[in-house]
Amino acid sequence: MYTILYIEDDQEIGRFLKDSLENKGYKLVWLTSSLGYERHMDTADLVVLDIMMPGLDGFTIGERMKESHPQVPILLLTARTALEDKLKGLGFADDYVTKPFHPEELGARIEVLLRRFDKTHINELNLKHLKVYMQENRIINKHTGEEVLLTDKQLKIFFLLLRHPNQILTKEQMYESIWKQPFIEGDKTLMVHIRHLRKKLENNPNQPEILETVRGIGYRIKQ
Repeated sequence: MYTILYIEDDQEIGRFLKDSLENKGYKLVWLTSSLGYERHMDTADLVVLDIMMPGLDGFTIGERMKESHPQVPILLLTARTALEDKLKGLGFADDYVTKPFHPEELGARIEVLLRRFDKTHINELNLKHLKVYMQENRIINKHTGEEVLLTDKQLKIFFLLLRHPNQILTKEQMYESIWKQPFIEGDKTLMVHIRHLRKKLENNPNQPEILETVRGIGYRIKQ
């Protein structure tokens, strides 16, 4: 049985969603604020997190959750529909659902995340010629047996993309998630880091097989 940590201060929505998910066979831990969420993270298989809450908002809590437990998927649930909020949320979250929502849609999204993260719970991930040890943030080149040493920013870029396999992340999402400041159009900082990252990861940086550029949008890692 999967355990879902659900943080939502709206009593009506909370009771409705709790009944809906428990009827699907999930064990639900429902908190009406972020207070004390830390003690549930080790047993949670997935987090459903509302953004608008008293005290610390969902953006702040979600970033802390992903820093401490990167293997636990986070689904943001919110009434905020502005594009900048979605971009900010997807910098750390793994999916985003806006209110009002249909419980069947939410249930389907939860199932997809749980299936996806069942794979990433495995510590060893084979990616072309690389072996990635997820928990240790360690990368080995299988051809040479040597460890691939990345800078802090390069490591954050790589693991951000690994958390979203086959998904295109925009330059704005990536920059704001890693540098924690607004992206300014024309800024080449991310592009420079991607170029140096490819030199370390790819067999041929000019013909990348791992870190793909989606022209005019952003980047993704194909698995």
